[in-house]
Amino acid sequence: MTQNARIKLLVVDDDGSHRRTLIALSSEWGYAASGAESGEAAIAACKAEPFDLVLMDVRMTGVSGIEALKEIKAYNPAIPILIMTAYSGVDDAVAAIKSGAYDYLTKPLDFDELKLTLERAADHASLRNENEAPRSMLPPEFGRSEIIGQSPAMRRILDMAASVASSEVTVLIGGESGTGKELLAKLIHANSKRRAGPYVAVNCAALTETLLESELFGHERGAFTGAEKRREGRFLAASGGTIFLDEIGEMLLPMQAKLLRAIQEREIQRVGGDRAIKVDIRILAATNKNLREEVEKGNFRQDLYYRLNVVSLELPALRERVEDIPLLAAHFLRQHAAKNEKTVKGFTPGAMDRMVKYPWPGNVRELENTVERAVVLLMGEYISERELPPNLLDGEGDGAARGMNFAGMTLEEIEKIIVTQTVENVGGNKSEAARRLGITRKTLASKMQG
Repeated sequence: MTQNARIKLLVVDDDGSHRRTLIALSSEWGYAASGAESGEAAIAACKAEPFDLVLMDVRMTGVSGIEALKEIKAYNPAIPILIMTAYSGVDDAVAAIKSGAYDYLTKPLDFDELKLTLERAADHASLRNENEAPRSMLPPEFGRSEIIGQSPAMRRILDMAASVASSEVTVLIGGESGTGKELLAKLIHANSKRRAGPYVAVNCAALTETLLESELFGHERGAFTGAEKRREGRFLAASGGTIFLDEIGEMLLPMQAKLLRAIQEREIQRVGGDRAIKVDIRILAATNKNLREEVEKGNFRQDLYYRLNVVSLELPALRERVEDIPLLAAHFLRQHAAKNEKTVKGFTPGAMDRMVKYPWPGNVRELENTVERAVVLLMGEYISERELPPNLLDGEGDGAARGMNFAGMTLEEIEKIIVTQTVENVGGNKSEAARRLGITRKTLASKMQG
């Protein structure tokens, strides 16, 4: 019950008995519920107080639920509004959805279905409130950073990073492109004993073998064509601090042998030189490849792999830490709104729902690009589905009937198709189908009979 205590729910119904019943019931479920007896009162209440959810009847005397919905949405597009309608009021439900309603419920209400629908809508309210939460959920002693995340997967990684930061151990950071491997490397350095020393990053995939050797170890004057003066190299530049070798899996075998010696001996030799030079550095490396598999294929030296993989930190893909998407989106929203000198209040529930369901193959980097694009295109105060790129709107999520044309069909007909397909997709397991659809078995059976 306490998990919904901070969710402020407004129940709008001109039937006093029904309104009081819903307020009492939702209060038992932990919501901070209050009531409004008309559409006019609902509009006034939403302008006077920051409600998180609205549960509203469609047909009321005076201002109807649809009219109140439009007025409230014009004032605050981000608030999820649930509409209650009679079974015969399909047209009302269609109009409500078109006007921005989050969902609709049919009377007489199924209280189990009501509870589930409120919980789904409350998730949006909770995520919006969490946008004001601390930007990073790092251990207290681990300093501040740009890493944002409170999901269990990220907590585990950050706890491990905190435990190894103060040591001299070599760390191999894995993860898909765009997951934030360099941010984690910077965080480890910033919380290490070497934080007063330099942090030097090298992208091993961006240079040819000859140039990479010179970049890492330096070269003597005349070592090759164009070497007009001595170059110290990144290892020496990082002395007393940390060197970060990004995309280490792209390094060719001959260069791997030279890197292995540098790691083992903590000494380097400039290209064209004959003198070994001691360096005092800590090594962090990152890759989006599975180095163990690369070793088996003969593409990566086994001895170098074991030298690098003393401690391994595998950053999760964004689709594996869905809880962090609203926090990251809010962070990027603040960042790019300030950069573009725009006032943006947040995301509409529909836009956030799209972002949470999208698989993000480009991970955090793709999410940031998406938010930046939306901020640039935005003409109002809330980012909606209109500002999202087409790939987020093309059914990349969980739609059971993706690609079907529902034009001209009633909502009841559409629901029956979706429910039936979901039951078929789970092999006839109605309990599982109800769980996936977020409804009760009783409601599922009712919608299948249609």
